[in-house]
Amino acid sequence: MRPDRPLRVVLAEDGLLIREGIAGLLARFGHDVVAQVGDADTLVSAVSAYRPDLVLTDVRMPPGFVDEGLRAAIELRRRDPAPAVLVLSQYIEQTYAAELLEAPGGSGVGYLLKDRITDVTEFADAVERVASGNTVVDPEVVRQLLRRRRDPLAPLSPREREVLALMAEGRSNAGIARALVVSDAAVGKHIGNIFAKLNLPPTDDANRRVLAVLHFLRTGAQAG
Repeated sequence: MRPDRPLRVVLAEDGLLIREGIAGLLARFGHDVVAQVGDADTLVSAVSAYRPDLVLTDVRMPPGFVDEGLRAAIELRRRDPAPAVLVLSQYIEQTYAAELLEAPGGSGVGYLLKDRITDVTEFADAVERVASGNTVVDPEVVRQLLRRRRDPLAPLSPREREVLALMAEGRSNAGIARALVVSDAAVGKHIGNIFAKLNLPPTDDANRRVLAVLHFLRTGAQAG
């Protein structure tokens, strides 16, 4: 069902040409891009200022180019579930994608992959369906999220799996660093990512190491 009036959209995309192209496409279909921003912090400010019907955001944005846009969308949805949220990205960030799609609220939500959009009319239709309260998710996103549910280690990168396997062998951070020929700081960062992606409670690190290793052993995972 098409909205009964032009949509007010806040658009977050760090690539200038892509941002301008999406804004022009939305204008072509009669919608009003009330703000265009290039980073997650400005996205949050713009939504507070303009109170749009729809937030359209990329996943990887400044300053870290990891998952700032998606995490900002989740935070915005937590603060006010009224605006619909459509994520448009080249990447599937499984942990936060699941959190976004499962968040309570009556507004629409969507997650589309840029490289799989081949028809501008279908894209405009997806925008309007999300703004009307529907859920629109790329089939590839659905497949990866289903795989994640079957495998609790699916969110981990190959290097994070290596680190976890060495943790399961009882190695210290320094021992892991020597084995992988990386710095102690890099190992600490990987371990922090493992704790976050496995949703381990923020107790002391020793307990979280044990819980992470138990996850590893239950899956029968192998490093590499």
